[in-house]
Amino acid sequence: MKKLALLFTSIMLVFSMLAACTQSAPSSGGKSDQSKDGKKRFAIVFKNTGNPYGEKQMEGFKKAIEELGHEAILKAPDQPTAEAQIQMIEELISQKVDSIAIVGNDPDALEPALKKAMDQGIKVLSLDSAVNSKSRMVHVNQADPERIGRIQIQAISEMIGGKGQIAVLSATSQATNQNTWIEWMKKELEDPKYKDIELVKVAYGDDLRDKSVSETEALLKSYPDLKGIIAPTTVGIAAAGKVLTDKGLKGEVKLTGLGLPSEMAEYIESGVCDWMYLWNPIDVGYLSGFAAEALVTGKIQGKVGDKFTAGDLGENEVVADGDGTQIMLGDPFKFDPSNIAEWKDVY
Repeated sequence: MKKLALLFTSIMLVFSMLAACTQSAPSSGGKSDQSKDGKKRFAIVFKNTGNPYGEKQMEGFKKAIEELGHEAILKAPDQPTAEAQIQMIEELISQKVDSIAIVGNDPDALEPALKKAMDQGIKVLSLDSAVNSKSRMVHVNQADPERIGRIQIQAISEMIGGKGQIAVLSATSQATNQNTWIEWMKKELEDPKYKDIELVKVAYGDDLRDKSVSETEALLKSYPDLKGIIAPTTVGIAAAGKVLTDKGLKGEVKLTGLGLPSEMAEYIESGVCDWMYLWNPIDVGYLSGFAAEALVTGKIQGKVGDKFTAGDLGENEVVADGDGTQIMLGDPFKFDPSNIAEWKDVY
């Protein structure tokens, strides 16, 4: 009996030691500060795959994070929907990443998932297409939204001689950045000098090439007197350029908007598009990478007046943005026949 009692005591002692080890291990629900190699993990979630603009933006983000010595996680769903992004956000939360940078497919639908991430200590920022101020700590903006919207109306007005019907070919109807720019376009059109210009429709190509082509063709069919198209999306403007080229409408229907030089060079050089605008998407991603690192390390909290240095882009400051805050990259850049050749091989 003594031997059995001794054996029982030994077994209980082993179980007690194992239980103590288990209790001392970190909880699976806690925030992991670093990956196994000591690097922090910074995620970016773009709108959808197959978008050259998004690929360049993620490239810039990755460059910044790797310059800082950390790991970049690049993600994008197949379709530009909020539901698909929510699933990816949930996956990143379970992976306990240090930061999530989101290019929102919807300003409000992502709020529960992004709030959950922030509640678990993950730093959240949006870039390019903002989520609402409750869903983020700061937003990284490509340029002043007012300038982007107004300058496109000014451009199309000059192209069509200040008279005629125009249409807008946007991305998705929920895209925050697109909707903000379009609102500023409409405000610009309120100026009496545009009294002879009529905005007949805002169409949505969902940032999908084939749908943007179809929407452009539908605009031309529905409005035979259409004089100009503004496409404030890189996918849309390239699709519109192709349709106008294929239909031999150079000079008859003018085209401007926001496009990638590499995709729009042939249309600018041929005269289908007199000129267009954009910023460098690589820089947008690059700035966002440094902003994410500044949030994670506590250099900034996303409050007005916060400042940080973003590598080659130098010092940047957090400014007010309605109920939230933002960091602005700069004014949109004009691409025309005089400079497109030097830019088309850059991005």
